[in-house]
Amino acid sequence: MNTLARSERHWVLRSRTERIALRLPARGIIAIGLLVALQLAILSLSLTLGSYEIDLPTLMATLSGTTVSPAIDNVIWQFRLPRALVAALVGAMMALSGAAMQNVTRNGLADPSLIGISQGAALAVVAAVVVFPQIGHGLRPVIAFGGALGVAALVQALSYQKRGNSTIRFILLGIGVSAFISSITSAMLTYGDIDRAMSALSWLAGSVNAATWGDVHVLTLWCLALTPLILALSRVMSVMRMGEGTAIGLGAPVKWARYGLIAVGVGFAAAATALVGPLGFVGLIAPHAARRIARSGVGIHAILTALCGAVLVSVADLVGRAAFAPIQLPAGLITSIIGVPVFIYLLQRAAAKSHL
Repeated sequence: MNTLARSERHWVLRSRTERIALRLPARGIIAIGLLVALQLAILSLSLTLGSYEIDLPTLMATLSGTTVSPAIDNVIWQFRLPRALVAALVGAMMALSGAAMQNVTRNGLADPSLIGISQGAALAVVAAVVVFPQIGHGLRPVIAFGGALGVAALVQALSYQKRGNSTIRFILLGIGVSAFISSITSAMLTYGDIDRAMSALSWLAGSVNAATWGDVHVLTLWCLALTPLILALSRVMSVMRMGEGTAIGLGAPVKWARYGLIAVGVGFAAAATALVGPLGFVGLIAPHAARRIARSGVGIHAILTALCGAVLVSVADLVGRAAFAPIQLPAGLITSIIGVPVFIYLLQRAAAKSHL
């Protein structure tokens, strides 16, 4: 039986034999509860707002299995609920990808959309849509993973120096590789078949408009496969924060942890990008937001980061769908509008610290 001891700032969870004990920051646990409540509130708004408005009692009755009307059942179960769940899952996955890349590079500016990971996945998927249309839709996550992993390895190799990795060098090379990949993607869209190009172009906007239950199932499977890995690597990640030399001195398997984090980060970004398209700056904003909300260990920080990413993309999708109805703006456009000022602020702060 477990017991919970509460102090002013931490909760300590101990097993009956006291062989296992967890020291949990009180502020972090409270923040997790508040973010979960906020996400549920946003989910409720997403299900009720729209061209076909539904009141909360009707929503609760429908979700409990009561058929108020076939039209309401169709709107909620076939359109709004899978869309809301996909937005939350994609946001959490992009956020965890950003957290993994920031930890492995010890660079707070690392983000899948900045260092070319999302662009590599996008190029692979666009090539599959425009050049090789015979490839099935179900293989998109695998193709996206290959493209994202190749770009991540290229940027890491180009930025490597014998005296260590440089933050600015890593970011600049990532931006350059991203621009080069984007130009190839644009060339495919310009000179490819018009119908296939239009299909790929709508996907590149980063929209969850066409989300289905199949997408929910695929994203859930990827989350179930990758989330335990990033939580298992949290102990090594906490040591790696002190520097590679210190981590090696403490006996941490830094080399394999680095490869594992890169693979997990690429996997999260590739799966999310393959299904909804690139979502810019989510992986940049969410880890920093989680750190501002509550200072905690790497494990709790990963959970907070996932929740922040889910809230961010859910809000972006809700705003893009409801604020300018009947026009629907893609969630990727909203996250980019939010993310550009945040990126400029973080870049200026990093530059200021480098001159101290």
